[in-house]
Amino acid sequence: MGELVILLRGVNVGRGNRIAMADWRAQLDALGYRAVRTLLASGNAVCESSEALAPAAHAQRIADALAAGFDIRTPVIVKSGEEFRSIVDEAPMVPEAADHSRFLVAFGGDPSALVDVTQRLPAPVPPERFVVTPRAAYLYCPGGLLESPVAEALLGKVGRALTTRNWGTVSKLRAMLGASA
Repeated sequence: MGELVILLRGVNVGRGNRIAMADWRAQLDALGYRAVRTLLASGNAVCESSEALAPAAHAQRIADALAAGFDIRTPVIVKSGEEFRSIVDEAPMVPEAADHSRFLVAFGGDPSALVDVTQRLPAPVPPERFVVTPRAAYLYCPGGLLESPVAEALLGKVGRALTTRNWGTVSKLRAMLGASA
């Protein structure tokens, strides 16, 4: 079985796209995913699949099930466990523990989505750092996310095809890989 990390954009934020994590785990289980574990209430999930599908095919299948079962239409990003580990392990910078909430990792369904969005972002204002790699984009906002035009765009309409997680969440998801349910 292959490990997967599933990330939903904009779930349980504000009034829209609400789903209980127990229901989300049950939905993934009904789709045939096993050892489903969730982190926080934002739709982060780590699971196993015996199906040899590309991550984009898993994402579409899950997005269809969210729409049919919960009337939630939102971007679904799926990464293989191996790719997710690489995104974390190969980060071009790693923040101190106190700055985990000021360091975002942006995930796209494929490299073209990541490139398209990042080309439309404003330039970072020093001491902000923004690095785009073929697998993810990394944004460090030492002044805080609310002060960053890049973070505002990533989290807003410009970044709609992507989803972001802070370094603390990314690190926890990384630690969940390989752990049994």
